[in-house]
Amino acid sequence: MTDFKYLVDEFADLKIMRYRIPEWENLTLQQKQYLYYLGEAAKCGRDILFNQNYKHNLTVRKTLEAILNTYQGDRGGDDFQKFVVYAKRVFFSNGIHHHYAEDKFFPEVPETYFAALVKNSDPSQLPINKGETIDEFLDFLLPVIFDPNVASVRRSSEDDIIRNSSVNFYEGDLTKAEVEAFYAAQHMEGDEKPISYGLNSRLVKENGQISEKVYKVDGLYGEAIQAIIGWLEKANEVAENDAQRHYTQLLIDYYRTGDLKTWDAYNIAWVQDNASHIDFVNGFIEDYGDPMGMKATWESVVDFKDMEATKRSNTISANAQWFEDHSPVDPRFKKEECKGVSAKSIIVTTLGGDCFPSPPIGINLPNADWIRKDYGSKSVTITNLMEAYDKAADENPKGALKEFAYSEEEVALCKKYGPGASVVHTNLHECLGHGSGKLLPSTSPNALKEFSSTLEEARADLFGLYYIADSKMVELGIMPDNEAYKAEYCSYIRNGLMTQLARVELGKDVTESHMQNRKLIAEWCLEHGRVETLHATSVQQKDVIEKIIRDGKTYFVINDFEALRRLFGELLAEVQRIKSEGDYAAGKVLVERYAVKVNQELHKEVKERYNALGLKPYGGFINPEIVPVFAEVPKPVEGPTKLAKVVDYRVDYPTDFLAQHLHYGKNYSFLKGFR
Repeated sequence: MTDFKYLVDEFADLKIMRYRIPEWENLTLQQKQYLYYLGEAAKCGRDILFNQNYKHNLTVRKTLEAILNTYQGDRGGDDFQKFVVYAKRVFFSNGIHHHYAEDKFFPEVPETYFAALVKNSDPSQLPINKGETIDEFLDFLLPVIFDPNVASVRRSSEDDIIRNSSVNFYEGDLTKAEVEAFYAAQHMEGDEKPISYGLNSRLVKENGQISEKVYKVDGLYGEAIQAIIGWLEKANEVAENDAQRHYTQLLIDYYRTGDLKTWDAYNIAWVQDNASHIDFVNGFIEDYGDPMGMKATWESVVDFKDMEATKRSNTISANAQWFEDHSPVDPRFKKEECKGVSAKSIIVTTLGGDCFPSPPIGINLPNADWIRKDYGSKSVTITNLMEAYDKAADENPKGALKEFAYSEEEVALCKKYGPGASVVHTNLHECLGHGSGKLLPSTSPNALKEFSSTLEEARADLFGLYYIADSKMVELGIMPDNEAYKAEYCSYIRNGLMTQLARVELGKDVTESHMQNRKLIAEWCLEHGRVETLHATSVQQKDVIEKIIRDGKTYFVINDFEALRRLFGELLAEVQRIKSEGDYAAGKVLVERYAVKVNQELHKEVKERYNALGLKPYGGFINPEIVPVFAEVPKPVEGPTKLAKVVDYRVDYPTDFLAQHLHYGKNYSFLKGFR
């Protein structure tokens, strides 16, 4: 597939790529069928995520779909093309808020034009309430889409974060204090196996009473959950082994009942299966989208092992205890025994929910600390997505490295070692970083509240940054030499201090947890690596990280890589202490001081330099389509027609982002536009 093109579309601040599924032809028919069924299940939760992100997202999306499918007017004009861009942005972000910045974005067309689009589309396809006129529908819809004061931000970090957020995890006149009190009453002090209360529910306040609406078959999102279950049941019929069937049945039972104890049992069974070639994630899992860091969005990833790349991951996981023992954190917070730490590299076949179209490149699960401690964790690096990012970058003749790196030597270093070092850092982050350390027995898993996601990502990143420079990595054959780690240090500091700001709207704070994490680490090291900070304990003559202005452009240069590693170690020790002790106040100070606020002058400069390159700061994917191949069945002379038999599954690689989402809207939509 030498002519395979990875980069297939660009609009707004987004680029759309394809990813290949290498080694597909080496799978058995049963394995392909298993992946197909799991992939269908992954597509069935799309509506759930839209509704979780904002209560009117489904109404907006279904309106856009109706216009795109049935509008009878002129589609060639500039305004219609601007409308199409807005629709693609909504599909990409799973709603009307930017997928990363979380601010509401708007169509670049007049309200009157949008209203005309609605009025000239098939009314039977619009999500209009019974008895409602189109004008009444537009009176409701237009402010949702166009008014900057309606649902202005998806997840807020200002003032009362519940009331100021548009996410659909909380309903009614709830406050942050009421949410905290409701769940505090459910947690038992000293419980060594705490349940993840609130993970799969919406908290509702009605007539002064607070209760939960649980996600389950006969509860909230039941129609979509039933569709997911249907495909999981088909998958179980062709699973590779009894272990897969066992934990998939537990997942089905959890979806039926909403019982979080069953969710824990599923995670325990799932994390213990390291033998299967095929694996999947499906459920309400990550809590990054909740301002309280408690409630989970729905997501799915379907994959199989990349056998060659997994060798490196296995080496890392096999030495987990050595890394834990030599960590720079307080011995009180180290695991005495690292249990069940497994790592692998995977080839993704289907992405769904909060992993689509903008997925992670690494995953570490389960999230419950007590399950990690007692049973271990699974860590994965997604090799075919990382390949797609690299190949798509190669297809674009312009690049950010030469613009933002200070010297030709730095450019050469990053070109030589950068991609490989980045993969290793991801391996360390997912495999060991998230799985390292332990909470003190008296610490609640949700003690860090709204700061937990940012601090947890910082902890995992710091673990990887600290160890990627260790000679042990060369000894194990994971890093090629003792210079390679410097490429990741340069890239990380450059990104954390500067280039990731291209993703943030001018005048806005950094709000996304992963971006906050990188900014926190880079800014903390910049400050604590200054000569005046170090002089009492060091003979350092230059700042560890130096800010240099050349020809009116800002650069950040690492003067002492070993000193920077020590700073990473110091910050890792502090972040681990904060997590282990549940020190909310100290975590709050770290995040608010280093992770949120942006230097506006530098921000403006970065945006101008980045825009001059014509690059899109965000990327996402089109899913491949796994298609059943049927045998030709001869027409019988007499008797009933035989059913066609599936003899293979082929992989098609679509190039039309909009067409795929319209296809998903027609075939995988199970929830109504909630109003």
